[in-house]
Amino acid sequence: MRVPRRKFLNLALGAAALPAAMRGAWALDYPTRPVRLIVGFPAGTGPDVIARLIGQKLGDRLGQQFFVENRSGAGSSMAAQDVVAAPADGYTLLLAANANAVNASLYPNLPFNFVRDIAAIGMICSAPFLLVANTDMPAKTLPEFIAYAKANPGKINMASPGIGTTPHLMYELLRMMTGIELVHVPYRGGYIPDLLSGQVQVAFSTITQSLQYVSDGRLRALAVSSAKRSGVLPDVPSVGESVPGYDASGWFGICAPKATPSAVVDKLNSEINATVAETDTRTRLIALGVPPLSMTSAEFGKLIADDTERWAKVIRAANIKVE
Repeated sequence: MRVPRRKFLNLALGAAALPAAMRGAWALDYPTRPVRLIVGFPAGTGPDVIARLIGQKLGDRLGQQFFVENRSGAGSSMAAQDVVAAPADGYTLLLAANANAVNASLYPNLPFNFVRDIAAIGMICSAPFLLVANTDMPAKTLPEFIAYAKANPGKINMASPGIGTTPHLMYELLRMMTGIELVHVPYRGGYIPDLLSGQVQVAFSTITQSLQYVSDGRLRALAVSSAKRSGVLPDVPSVGESVPGYDASGWFGICAPKATPSAVVDKLNSEINATVAETDTRTRLIALGVPPLSMTSAEFGKLIADDTERWAKVIRAANIKVE
């Protein structure tokens, strides 16, 4: 039977639209089973706490369990690799961190490209750090610290959780922008006891980790690393107030494998933004020292790409290598 050309074209267009329609309908039902949220850091750490908070909230909103799976190693690269290799169906997600953007240049032999192989879904919060000092340090403000460091090159010890970690790169960026020269002391474990005793004098520390010590006077907060002051410590100036252009906040968000259907990405983005907007969620994030921050998936993707490029420049300029 001969089918008229117009009818044939209409049938063809209708057939072509079926897969998209089916994907859209499938996404409306998502999720129909539990979702894995992989965290590249150990249980009990700040990222793990954030993941469990957001996972619980998303589970309540979507009617399925979002269970957290800790997969630490190589600064969250092991977790990212697991997610990149997972089926792109929305049932394996990553708690992405600025560490993933750093690792793209820090580990040149990774079997994936984070920017190319990941789908940015939604932002949860920024994560500013505090530049804290032992109270025996003569400098009481950031300008005083910079002047003191310049007058005593190579005599001040700067602690960090390890070579190539975000705090280490924050120091390297500060060094490039101010000309100070500190002795970088990387730790495999916690460095706070040595910072309190004065064996090391300064560190870029998470607000969660150092807030109590600052509050009770055992550490001195010199500056917050973000472009703006922190709502948790509004009296502490930002580094950028003394060093124009400095902005080195961390961040946390949710990502998925690159080919995850756009309808699933959009649905998750909407639910994440709604979760972050809840008063209870905002209160708990702020208490952790991580200001809530929402973005579209496109905005979050641009942030990841921009951060990857920015930290790559610092890593190259400082010739940072990990063994």
